[in-house]
Amino acid sequence: MQRIMLRGKLHKARVTHSVLNYEGSCSIDLDLLDAVGILENEQIDIYNVDTGARFHTYAIAGERGSKMISLNGAAARMAAIGDTVIIAAYGLFEDEEAKKHHPTLVYLDEKNNIVRIGKSIPVQLN
Repeated sequence: MQRIMLRGKLHKARVTHSVLNYEGSCSIDLDLLDAVGILENEQIDIYNVDTGARFHTYAIAGERGSKMISLNGAAARMAAIGDTVIIAAYGLFEDEEAKKHHPTLVYLDEKNNIVRIGKSIPVQLN
């Protein structure tokens, strides 16, 4: 059996640009793509923390070092500049591989600087 597992995420990224009249996608600073392991043209899910909107698109390269998170085309309607989003990529894993898998978790500050990189999500306490 194969399972769909979280491969990596950019946690609490801030939307820096919104370009409605551009080919649809999400431009992400190449440094951030490298840190999380997302490739250009890879499908990503975006979760808007501010509105609850959730949608699919694909990643394209943003200028290296720019801290850019740009929602383009139809995706530009899903978040406003300054909104906090989570950008996630998933992969298919065989059962045994899935049991050992740990995603790459890249945590960002309000200016899209990397503050830490982790490999596990803490257990939620009540």
